[in-house]
Amino acid sequence: MTRSTAEVAASGPARRPGTWRAVAVLVLAAVAALVPLLGPSVALRGTGEAAAPGVGGIALLRGVLFAALCVPAGELFVDRLARRLPDAPPERPSGWAVFAAGAGFVAALGLASVVSTGNLVPRSLADIDVGGLYQSRDGKLALIEVNAFLLAGLCARSRRPAAQVWPLAAVAVAEALRAHPAPEPNPLLGSALTLVHLTCATLWVGGLLHALRMLRRWHGREAGAALLGLYARVAAVLLAAITATGVWSSLRRMPLDTVLDQLTTTAYGRTLLAKVILVAAVAVLALWARFRLRRAADPLTAYVPARAEVAVLGVVVAVSGVLTALPLPIRWT
Repeated sequence: MTRSTAEVAASGPARRPGTWRAVAVLVLAAVAALVPLLGPSVALRGTGEAAAPGVGGIALLRGVLFAALCVPAGELFVDRLARRLPDAPPERPSGWAVFAAGAGFVAALGLASVVSTGNLVPRSLADIDVGGLYQSRDGKLALIEVNAFLLAGLCARSRRPAAQVWPLAAVAVAEALRAHPAPEPNPLLGSALTLVHLTCATLWVGGLLHALRMLRRWHGREAGAALLGLYARVAAVLLAAITATGVWSSLRRMPLDTVLDQLTTTAYGRTLLAKVILVAAVAVLALWARFRLRRAADPLTAYVPARAEVAVLGVVVAVSGVLTALPLPIRWT
């Protein structure tokens, strides 16, 4: 109350960017939550397919689980890249790994409760059969994910946060195995493709998020452009692997002569088509950022398209959650 008018006026505008940034984050979070909640009903409309009970909630939990996997993996990945820069500033943004592990633990616990009731939404705690999780393959995988996120959180708080890589890898392996049960033809091949796809996507999304946070922390220093360029070179390889494994996995579930039909007539195909369009938009933004890194007078102007890229990637993660909750496409022969 004792500050001068000039000081108040000077401090006022400085708060606006942070306020608008917080509002933008809240809006993006709301959109990301609405995609899995409303997406399944939109995708299923007119297909004649029946979804599992509570498909919207399951899609939301799966999206949260994927996001919780991206954040700590991206921090470990980009911190490793930053150590390769000879002139990298010592400052680092505060880690989000502990919060991500907590969110992943809650999401994995919710998914495990659904598995324990025979893939039905439990209406009370009495419906949850914890002991039954040990009796099925899906139940054991769900327990692995719950325990892995708990261990990842403990590692993040320890003196060796790099140890998170092992429980995070366990989550990725469990997800890959869960997505391809034994009755499926060549389940190990499908799991291997999913594992590579999920690992590369996790590093791409989480790595970009942490790289942008690090650039803000470094306040426009030249090392920021170097870090973003180093990340962009690795991200190009990751995108190629994501594309290759994604196409291969899709063709395993939708034979080539049925793809065009199933992309518009099945819920899985429609959601996959939406994901492909979003990934294509992300690729365009990535190319724009790479062009600015190479040609612009100030390479740090690449921050703008990169920030848009990470926002669209957040929607891609939400759509991926929807994709895992929908019924698999019909394999026509």
